Amino acid sequence: MPTELDDLLRGQTPIVLAALLRTRGGFDMCEDAVQEALMAAAVQWPAEGVPDNPTGWLTRVAWRRWTEMWRNETARRRREGAAAALTPADPEPASTVDDSLTLMFLCCHPALTRPSQVALTLRACGGLTTAEIARGLLVPEATVGQRISRAKQRIKVTGAEFRMPSPEERPQRVAAVRDVLYLIFNEGYTASSGASLNRVELTTEAIRLTRQLRERLPEDGEAAGLLALMLLTDARRPARTGPDGELIPLAEQDRSRWDSRTIAEGIGLISETLADGPLGPFQLQAAIAAVHDEAASAEETDWPQILGLYDLLQMVASGPMVTLNRIVAFAMVYGPRAGLAALEAAMTDATLASHHRALAVRAHLLDESGETQAAREHYGQAACRTLNVAERRYLISRAARLPETSG
Repeated sequence: MPTELDDLLRGQTPIVLAALLRTRGGFDMCEDAVQEALMAAAVQWPAEGVPDNPTGWLTRVAWRRWTEMWRNETARRRREGAAAALTPADPEPASTVDDSLTLMFLCCHPALTRPSQVALTLRACGGLTTAEIARGLLVPEATVGQRISRAKQRIKVTGAEFRMPSPEERPQRVAAVRDVLYLIFNEGYTASSGASLNRVELTTEAIRLTRQLRERLPEDGEAAGLLALMLLTDARRPARTGPDGELIPLAEQDRSRWDSRTIAEGIGLISETLADGPLGPFQLQAAIAAVHDEAASAEETDWPQILGLYDLLQMVASGPMVTLNRIVAFAMVYGPRAGLAALEAAMTDATLASHHRALAVRAHLLDESGETQAAREHYGQAACRTLNVAERRYLISRAARLPETSG
């Protein structure tokens, strides 16, 4: 029941928050009112049962709480000599439409910078914690907290209204929404912390909302590329973990367990969009995922093609993880020693040098080069850096397979 209730409340959050934002504005007050309604539901519903109309129940409670806060604020201002505002109208009827994607567009406000848009929207709509957002963005947690705080303050100071974007504003907001959906999917596909490798509720929601984005914007090649990337990646999920939840790397997966229908849909999407216009980062990542998924075995993977696609991706959207993934492809084409040299040069990037995945790649390449003692040490270091239990167990198991001294 707790898990079902959590899922229900998570799904209701954007609907109720969007209703308040559209009619009342004031992000902080709306968010606080919705959170209090959710807490009330978490206490009352297990004892009293879930109401027939949970959206209506939550909207009424959130609206009452918002009104209480508004009255308190108005009274405070009145005491200070400020002009009294008009009494707010009754709440609008609870929406019967899924407002999750709409809320993302509302939160990706043009008054904010792109990093602030993404951070605020992930917090309000994605249900991610500040720590999870920070790990997804590869920045310190304090930085994300500051971005969210500044975003809320900026909206308050500018008096920004939460409304759907005009045609002129839409491209900028769409780009931010795509980034948000991508980060939600990534947190679901490989959770940055916790006992499970996957958070299926997040990947499922990200795919669902990206389908909606694709339907709304059929001309947007990057929306199609993002959906294709999610489908081609998520298709491998059944083979990523063993019976006890242990991580199984791509090269060792039973490919017969991959979802062939999802792969076919993803390949169809990316094939269509690649032929239509300029390439974007999500289209390129989807093309890379398609090459992996089309290989009948790990040995048959077309690594030169993947390396070429990463070269393009690095020109279009460089970043620490793009660099690291390109090094893996480079090592598969030119050998582990060449990969180690490339990785050593890339480790001047502080974000990459401290990331557990970079340490794990170095460990693998050291092992492939015959430096088993150094590989063992780096697997151990990587295990200490990850907060995901499944990843940690996998890295520890890899280290345990190696002898303590080189032969």
